[in-house]
Amino acid sequence: MSYFSKVVRFSTVAAVIFMTGCATTNESAGVHDPLEGYNRAMYKFNDAVDTAVLKPVARGYDAVVPDPISQGISNFFSNLNDITVIINDLLQGKFAQAGRDTHRFVVNTTVGVGGIFDVASLSGLNKNNEDFGQTLGVWGAEPGAYVVLPFFGPRNVRDSFGLIGDILTDPVTYVDHDETRWALIGTDVIDTRANLLKAEKVLDEAALDEYSYVRDAYMQRRQSLVYDGNPPEDDDFDVFED
Repeated sequence: MSYFSKVVRFSTVAAVIFMTGCATTNESAGVHDPLEGYNRAMYKFNDAVDTAVLKPVARGYDAVVPDPISQGISNFFSNLNDITVIINDLLQGKFAQAGRDTHRFVVNTTVGVGGIFDVASLSGLNKNNEDFGQTLGVWGAEPGAYVVLPFFGPRNVRDSFGLIGDILTDPVTYVDHDETRWALIGTDVIDTRANLLKAEKVLDEAALDEYSYVRDAYMQRRQSLVYDGNPPEDDDFDVFED
């Protein structure tokens, strides 16, 4: 997923959707959120941008683009993201996984016509989720304070630094032709947002305080990813401690 595909409110929707069925969010007490005043204001700003611009465009896209084409577009950008995944596999010492993910990328890029068709998953080469924020966590970096970034949505300090690596390993970043690069970025953003139109109902119905629910879900989700779904139970590793 390219760096702009985590823009505005749908990034928070994604965080909650991924958490559903995996873990329940904790109570807000003890969450390391010293910037809560700023974060709530930025959350409202991102939500306003999404409501006014991104969501209407995504609805139009969903209405006119056939599902097979939309799926092909999603697969294409997911295939590009596998480059970032492979690099982080290696940085985390997951060499066997790096081999499988490289195989997946090669198969989808060739047989799958540039990744438009996800034939690798049909062969059991399922997609993995690795990024530079996770790599920093594996290396021992603490998550730090929760922060909501303009347009990029929920983060923590560690993931904010990791975002730099994610951008630098995104092939779209290196497209020389400005119009083409921005067209690719825009298509990725709109397609990803359209894919979450139905799923966002989970967020709308989940909590009285949407901000706190998303914050807790995001922090738990990221902790789970760093430890591949098996975070330590030791309190020293509790992402909700100050």
